[in-house]
Amino acid sequence: MHLTEAMTRQQRFVLIVAILSAIVSFLDATVINVALPAIGRELGGGLSAQQWVVDAYLITLGAVILLAGSLSDVFGRKKVLLAGLIGFGVTSLLCASAPTIEFLIVSRGLQGIAGALLVPSSLAIILANFAGPAQGRAIGTWTAWTSTANIAGPILGGVLVDQLSWRFVFGINVLPIAVTIVLLTKLEPDRHHAPGARIDVLGAILGILGLGLPVFALIEQANFGWGSPVVLVPLVVGVLALAGFLMNERFTAQPMLPLSLFRVRNFSVGNISTFLIYGALSLGFFTIAVFLQQVAGYSATEAGFAMIPTSLLLISLSTLFGKLSGRLGPRLFMTAGPLIAGSGFLLMLRVDERAPYLTQVLPAIVVFGLGMAITVAPLTAAILGAIDPSRSGIASAVNNAVSRVAGLIAVALASIITGAAVLDLAGFHRVVLVAALFFIAGGVVSFLGIRNPAHPAGPAHPAPDAGPQPDRLATSPE
Repeated sequence: MHLTEAMTRQQRFVLIVAILSAIVSFLDATVINVALPAIGRELGGGLSAQQWVVDAYLITLGAVILLAGSLSDVFGRKKVLLAGLIGFGVTSLLCASAPTIEFLIVSRGLQGIAGALLVPSSLAIILANFAGPAQGRAIGTWTAWTSTANIAGPILGGVLVDQLSWRFVFGINVLPIAVTIVLLTKLEPDRHHAPGARIDVLGAILGILGLGLPVFALIEQANFGWGSPVVLVPLVVGVLALAGFLMNERFTAQPMLPLSLFRVRNFSVGNISTFLIYGALSLGFFTIAVFLQQVAGYSATEAGFAMIPTSLLLISLSTLFGKLSGRLGPRLFMTAGPLIAGSGFLLMLRVDERAPYLTQVLPAIVVFGLGMAITVAPLTAAILGAIDPSRSGIASAVNNAVSRVAGLIAVALASIITGAAVLDLAGFHRVVLVAALFFIAGGVVSFLGIRNPAHPAGPAHPAPDAGPQPDRLATSPE
């Protein structure tokens, strides 16, 4: 891949720290599901409590991620990343030692707050240290390595649960966190920092309520129904808070989320594409996993291994397409990739109730995986590369929030699309058709809206005092 040949020693440290920081967060999200039955057997609490072991992390992560991006821009990527790593390590140990299910749920909520500090800052330090084609290659490498969590997580988690204890699922974070902290100390001080910047406290509070409460309502509507006060009150308060957040960001002197970001064409269009693509991804993966087990008779392990070709394609090809995107611009790849991924889901319409893997499932998974490998790195580079590095933290946080909210909404809609309480073949075909249409829509939006930078080629890394690039928006406070 020849990426390391063009990098300085400092850039290699930056890329390794960014990859390890993101893997810590991604790995935790993929190992927890296989541990839930064992957690339930030991700590009790039933299905609802097990759901909250997952949901507590997702709610706090989604609610705090915009604030985390703002903190990264104000205080510096290194400081926020260090705080996130330490917090994630401490809360992982709390989860591993949880004496009760209630203690575990609270610890998972705190872990989500720490996790929110990791991903935006890990991408932000890449954007601050790479530019031009080198930035596309670096993001592609970051994507490839972080995708390994999708493979390693369920497999490693299953082994730990079966051979040792579910508690070790949380303990596996400690070693990579310690290594990352050591490497973090070797990085140079943050170069992109806004002098005199401060935290938008009111915006932070409204943003947390505006994101967290609707997500809470979305999760709990399946248990209580939309008419229940448990769902309706948080939903109404959350929507009002979100409206207040947007109003505050419009008029405050130093907004946490400068709305001027959305005047950047590639940023706004790219986030629309992200919503469509990641909504389709979450809907499709969730439904395939359920269908293969409940209808086709696959074991949980077989269903998990069924999706591995997608991760392998992401690992092997993301750097290549990130590099090509840096040279040719992202538009071609953001158009072709989702169309190919959507074609993979259309192939799922051939699947019958037996779902033979080699003849029906595997071809669709391979086509889909190729499409995602073409899409992911160019999509990330197009969105974040359009924003001045001084605002890369909040830009990354917005993009992460969009993808996570899209996933939550899509999974919540799955039962409506299937039209039945229990998934059957007809319902599965309806879901994969909807997922395919969303992928295709993402490709069409990219084709119509994304613009290639005038000069995609650039220096391997920005000069320490480099100002905003011509194709980026200087997002200083209005």
